[in-house]
Amino acid sequence: MPRMLDLSDDVRAEIGDEEADRLLAGVSAPGTYDCTSCRTPGDCEQERTSTVLFVGEETAVLAFAHAGCLPSQVVKVTEEQLQGAVRSISADNARPPEPARAAPAQAVLGVTSGLVLIAGELRPALVVEPTAPIARPGTAGAGDDFLPLLIEQGFLPVTALSAPPAVLHGWSVLLATGQLHAVLQPGGEGGRPVAWWQAHQPLQVTEAWRTAAGKYQQVLLYAAPVGTIGRQPREDLLRDALDKAAANGQLVAATLPLAGT
Repeated sequence: MPRMLDLSDDVRAEIGDEEADRLLAGVSAPGTYDCTSCRTPGDCEQERTSTVLFVGEETAVLAFAHAGCLPSQVVKVTEEQLQGAVRSISADNARPPEPARAAPAQAVLGVTSGLVLIAGELRPALVVEPTAPIARPGTAGAGDDFLPLLIEQGFLPVTALSAPPAVLHGWSVLLATGQLHAVLQPGGEGGRPVAWWQAHQPLQVTEAWRTAAGKYQQVLLYAAPVGTIGRQPREDLLRDALDKAAANGQLVAATLPLAGT
């Protein structure tokens, strides 16, 4: 039966009209898959699903994501990342790997907004956690360099959430029309700021979060390795997870100026 697939013009241009039509007709698309963004199961017969094409220098792998997590798009990755993912999957499966399971080649930054009590005051915060280990660019290792890379950018390790982290100049949080759009970092050689993280669709934040951001004109950004914080449904649980990450030496942070309104 036809799948509920979203397929962008960029993906269609890469894979060709014939394969695109086969996907949309359900001939070559899977029924179930692991979302390439949140890594939870999906079913393209029951819910809107995005086709995401990971393209290396010589290889391309098609993956699938919940439409609410990612739009259909082409993602450029290194050939080493793509081949490494395919080799690891092939070793685990006698049959050829399903395209969706090659997705760990590309980590996605998950962002959660919440209010954090610091020195008796509620401060607006963003918590960033990738969906997979972040390797240092240009390396083929299996390690996680997410925190060291951020420390090199000026973020500082946090051992307790007792005071706001230091301001990181040049970085900012872009809020427009009451929605979260991006986290910006300095551009190369003094150029204009560029997006370190950008929402595929503007993220809603609570009125209390917007009010606090407007009051302080700053946002606290905390970052932790994959699997440290998780998706917490309440702010008290989020705070507990942050406290544990800090106590375990798995948290870095910075205070970022607010850009926009």
